[in-house]
Amino acid sequence: MKTRKMDLDKIVAVIDPIVAMRKDNWYLVSAMNKEGKTNALTAAWGTLGNVCEKKTAIVYIRPQRYTKKFMDESGRFTMTYFDFEKYGKALGYMGSHSGEHEPDKIQNSGLHWVKVDGQPTYEEGKYVLICKIFFHQQLGPENFAEESIRDSNFPDQDYSVMYIAEIENAYEILGE
Repeated sequence: MKTRKMDLDKIVAVIDPIVAMRKDNWYLVSAMNKEGKTNALTAAWGTLGNVCEKKTAIVYIRPQRYTKKFMDESGRFTMTYFDFEKYGKALGYMGSHSGEHEPDKIQNSGLHWVKVDGQPTYEEGKYVLICKIFFHQQLGPENFAEESIRDSNFPDQDYSVMYIAEIENAYEILGE
């Protein structure tokens, strides 16, 4: 698979930090454990920005998600963006099946994972961000200034963990 390294200062020219992270334009958060096994989840919440003078990605992961274990173990994750029109069905599959209960989840989705900078991404992707976690915090009911937002997004009270990660590298995925 061919990739082209992207200038971190120009990421938002191709990945809009608001539009690219919402329910109708999902991306995959992927992580690899120490044994080399990869897992991924479909995400829609997050943003890109500047925290602690680092170029950052922020993602929110519910505590029961299997991929969270991989992120916590490795301290790293990737964010892979796709042509949603073409791969929306595969992303839906990835978001509705657990790799803990379906070991071949990625293969069954029709996607093909590969490594870039030693981290997992997908041949079918358009862009990938390689991220190193430097902060995480469990959200709690007391953190919400508006109860209606809390109640509508966390009816089961499974409050997400917020991960702030430095974007180490970014690549455009060019295919073969």
